[in-house]
Amino acid sequence: MADLRFYHLQRRGLDDVLPPLLERILERGHRIVVRLGSRERVTAMDQHLWMWRPESFLPHGTMADGDPARQPVLLTDGEGNPGGADVLVLADGAWTDAPDGFAIVCVIFDGNDDAALVAARENWRRARDAGHTLTYWQEGERGGWEKKA
Repeated sequence: MADLRFYHLQRRGLDDVLPPLLERILERGHRIVVRLGSRERVTAMDQHLWMWRPESFLPHGTMADGDPARQPVLLTDGEGNPGGADVLVLADGAWTDAPDGFAIVCVIFDGNDDAALVAARENWRRARDAGHTLTYWQEGERGGWEKKA
C-alpha cells in the first residue's frame, strides 16, 4: 500500500511550494515523477524550476528531453512511471488509480478552488477505502505545513 500525503494549499500557489518540496524529497534519496494537469503546465513548470533559485540547481526534465530514467525529477502530464520513480507528486487536478507503484504519493491541491476541494475529498475517500496510509497537511499561518490527520 502506498503512503498518500495530501497537501492543502491556502496561501501560496504550486509554483511556490513545489520546488522546496522536490528539494526535500531529493535530499532523502528518492526519484520523483511530477504529474501535472496539462502539457502546457509541464512546460511552464519546467521553465519555472530552471529559474526558481539562481543559487541552486534542481535537477529535472520532461518527457520531451528524452531518456526519462536519467531524470531525478520527471515532469509529465501522462500516466505511468517511465523514469522508475518511487515518489509521485500529483498537482493541477492530476490523479492516479495506481498509487501502489510508488512508496509515497503527494497530492497537492488548491484550497481556494471549490472544484479542487471536492476532487481532493473524493480522492481521499477512494484512497482510504482502498486501504492506503493517509496524512493531511495544511498550510499554516507562517507558511509551513501542519499535519492535521
